[in-house]
Amino acid sequence: MVRIASILLLAVLLSACGFQLRGAASSTGLPAEWRQLHLETGSPNSEFTRELRSRFSANGIEWVDRKEAAYILQLEPERFSQRNLSLTSEARAAEFELTLQTRFTVRAPDGTIAMESSEALVTKQMENDPSNVVGKAEEIRILQAEMRGELAQQILRRIGFHAAAQ
Repeated sequence: MVRIASILLLAVLLSACGFQLRGAASSTGLPAEWRQLHLETGSPNSEFTRELRSRFSANGIEWVDRKEAAYILQLEPERFSQRNLSLTSEARAAEFELTLQTRFTVRAPDGTIAMESSEALVTKQMENDPSNVVGKAEEIRILQAEMRGELAQQILRRIGFHAAAQ
């Protein structure tokens, strides 16, 4: 009985303090007129574009034709870069910095700018083991996928803040 009461008390306290899982649908705060978007991108089948569409759809955004859209999201291709942060005593990379970035603009259907061009950027660091090349390549691939999700979420939040401020 005490165990059930303490679990219920914990649940009530967590809900009362505003605890919410990261990425929950209500976190966007987009007004209804911002929920019908059209996506323009030079790489419509890229992994990043698919991730962005998926994240936005999961947060209540409906992707429509340009004629029906309330706003048009213009998305430039993602740019991925990798640079060495530190070297080992053998002059090999000990740590990498991975960067994923893109630029985006939101326009009204008449072509006027609704949200100025903005750059979204995600950076991660990772350690390197020069003796495990295959494992590190796979780790970079996994980190890139995580970074794409974070970049899409960052764009969604920025559009949500902009829409709420209007």
